[in-house]
Amino acid sequence: MFVSSYSGEKPYVCTVPGCDKRFTEYSSLYKHHVVHTPCKPYNCNHCGKTYKQISTLAMHKRTAHNDTEPIEEEQEAYFEPPSLLSRARTKASTSRRVALFKNVDSTSKACLDGRRNQTPLVNINPFTPDSILVQSSTLQRNNRKRAHWNDSCGEDMDASDPEIEDELIPPSKRITMMENNNMMSRYASEFHELEKIGSGEFGSVFKCVKRLDGCIYAIKRSKKPLAGSVDEQNALREVYAHAVLGQHPHVVRYYSAWAEDDHMLIQNEYCNGGTLSDVIAENNRRMHFLSEMELKDLLLQVSRGLKYIHSTALVHMDIKPSNIFISRKPAASVEEFEDEEDGPTTRVVYKIGDLGHVTTVTNPQVEEGDSRYLANEVLQEDYSNLKKADIFALALTVISASGAEPLPTNGEKWHKIRQGILPHIPQVLSQEFLSLLKLMIHPDPTRRPSTSDLVRHPVLLTASRMSADQLRVELNAERFKNALLQKELKKAQMAKAAAEERFLTTDRVLTRSTVQSSSRTSRLIGKKMNRSVSLTIY
Repeated sequence: MFVSSYSGEKPYVCTVPGCDKRFTEYSSLYKHHVVHTPCKPYNCNHCGKTYKQISTLAMHKRTAHNDTEPIEEEQEAYFEPPSLLSRARTKASTSRRVALFKNVDSTSKACLDGRRNQTPLVNINPFTPDSILVQSSTLQRNNRKRAHWNDSCGEDMDASDPEIEDELIPPSKRITMMENNNMMSRYASEFHELEKIGSGEFGSVFKCVKRLDGCIYAIKRSKKPLAGSVDEQNALREVYAHAVLGQHPHVVRYYSAWAEDDHMLIQNEYCNGGTLSDVIAENNRRMHFLSEMELKDLLLQVSRGLKYIHSTALVHMDIKPSNIFISRKPAASVEEFEDEEDGPTTRVVYKIGDLGHVTTVTNPQVEEGDSRYLANEVLQEDYSNLKKADIFALALTVISASGAEPLPTNGEKWHKIRQGILPHIPQVLSQEFLSLLKLMIHPDPTRRPSTSDLVRHPVLLTASRMSADQLRVELNAERFKNALLQKELKKAQMAKAAAEERFLTTDRVLTRSTVQSSSRTSRLIGKKMNRSVSLTIY
């Protein structure tokens, strides 16, 4: 980092050879470095292509040239942007925001500092509709104002305009992870940890019961302290995206997030079915694959979740099996299912999670995801069709679930897939479904279907209707069986009642005949003797 400091009125000095400009604040020096940093400072030593990000260059070298050697330090840019918490540690950056220009009168600076001191201690979510609108309009205004200042002032950019500065720089008063270090552990006090259910590059996920409501949640905790690290922005990006998206049946639900000891903790919905990656691994072990109907159901459900994400002007940028979560719930009753046309038809509900790579369509800050599911245009830094990059990754996710061999990370097979050639699938799928998957990985992103096209695609809707018809057929069969059983039961009850009636009638007849036969007119003893009659006459 080409920065040096000395005690004086302007302690920050640019040490780029040939430049010795001094600045009163570190953030002013940060803005100044753009003058020395080319637009695409990272060059490929094989083909000469240039890239804005060193991670993009590394992925290009792996996929295009099969070069896994670490990038030399001299290829890096002059200046490494400080992280959120690194700037929070600097007193100058927390006390006030930076000035764009050098000469500012004391009155305007005092007014600007007064506005800053009134700024509340909150973070600004860049994914809200208001923020996206402000960013777009501010960018247009700033481009016009910068063009005006360049025309009038030439190369002198050391003056300061409070109006431009107030529009360009977001409030510096924001909550960082370090500010919660002295708080009592919320994780230990509010949650009871049951087990560890997952682990990844970001951190570990624990199954926990909240002590207050007794419900089960998934708590994601970062492995390493994020304060001052590059991963901090990814963690905050995930929180911002979750908060904006809210609740949707096919997106993992977000509840809250907080920081403890410089670690980020995120409280999410617990999905009891694990991830699609777990299902694929288990299926490969058992040599069992998802059927075509199950694959269509997977594609349809995830497309609905992506459609909701895209409707908020956001893109996921990391769709893959390990980020598709499964919630296994009891199947809806048939009566409820008949009243709900688009309701779940199976016991499995797929949900999109892990929003650490989410960015906006209007002002993309792309962090490349897994190279196995990465679209070629993203690697080439063409961000004009980021929604279609999600479609590309979704198609490869479904192909992975179909039983195909593990996707390549680079090499000839990697490029063949980017040319629109489907990898080998070890099961027979319908030609219509294969054509849809092939269209989703088309080399031209504009030819790929959108999420709106997918959720209305006849191939997927046919599968959904087939599932509904199948349930209705099974329902009718069960109802028919039930009617037959009820009819047989009624016959048996009627036969029993008739038998009981016949028995009672016979018993009454026998009783009556017995009574009649017991009234005799002859004597049992002395039949041959005459009866004597005694009469006494007075």
